[in-house]
Amino acid sequence: MLWRIAARPTGRKLTAEDFTRIDDPAPEPLGANGVRVRTLLLSCDPAQKGWMENAGGYAAPTEVGDVMPAFGIAQVIESSAPGFAAGDFVEGSIGWRHEGVLAPHLIERIDASPTTLPLHLGALGGTGLTAYFGMLKVGRPFPGDTVVVTGAAGAVGSVAGQIAKIGGCRVIGIAGGPDKCRWLTDELGFDAAIDYREGDVGRQLKDLAPGGIDLLWDNVGGEMLDKLLARMAMHARVVICGGIARYEQPGRPAGPSNYFNIVFKRATMGSFITSDYEAEYAAARARLAAWVKDGRLIHREDMAEGLENAPETLMRLYRGDNVGKLVLKVADPV
Repeated sequence: MLWRIAARPTGRKLTAEDFTRIDDPAPEPLGANGVRVRTLLLSCDPAQKGWMENAGGYAAPTEVGDVMPAFGIAQVIESSAPGFAAGDFVEGSIGWRHEGVLAPHLIERIDASPTTLPLHLGALGGTGLTAYFGMLKVGRPFPGDTVVVTGAAGAVGSVAGQIAKIGGCRVIGIAGGPDKCRWLTDELGFDAAIDYREGDVGRQLKDLAPGGIDLLWDNVGGEMLDKLLARMAMHARVVICGGIARYEQPGRPAGPSNYFNIVFKRATMGSFITSDYEAEYAAARARLAAWVKDGRLIHREDMAEGLENAPETLMRLYRGDNVGKLVLKVADPV
């Protein structure tokens, strides 16, 4: 089975009609430099909708009819490419399919046991790397900073907040619902959590951070970003990581209307693409792994099952139904 892109969901919600299911695709020839893989796990990421729309221009363009792109983990079935052998675990651009032939530059071997594979999509994968580089390279937290993270119960937000805690910061997470907020404070060690569905966020934040926000990590944008820009401390840093609010807006998202408070507070706003730091991936993964091992970085995978459920699983992400890293299990390793 595989899934193809059937439409471009620009400016609206994803629907099941945006995907076409192919139950018995013709097998692909291995070729002279190919790697045939069996998909094990697929990552569900906010960027996937942007890939379908060809938004941003930083990822390979897609066409209607292409296999739905997704990062994932697979196991090699056979290989004619140097460096890959049957049984190897690999990660990379796998796509929504049970089996396929990939060019070797799209994947890399990983040293993992079957039980630790999900971690390589979460805290040790793109999720962890995004949080690591965005927080440490762009946000630059200082001990004692008040850090606010929006979308804090999501995959990247939950890791970013913990990295700030490791750095000695006071961290406030913003999430939707009491269960997510309890997870942030009771398990991840956030100092406080705000349920944006219960009352005015700005008013709640005024009580929790009377001195303002030193570092804002934003995964939402839109009205939420405007409210938080009003609460910045002097010389604050703002890291734009994601824009959940823009996923269902037609056209380009509006910029923040409260942006001039950046001038009044002598603040800075920046962003990044994780691949900018590819040369540092190995060092970052080693540091993240050490934090996981000593218990300072807690990871959680929200696991769904079955490739047939791929569209519905991805749509859960945009509804905010997930807690932690949303992963789709396709098959068990052999």
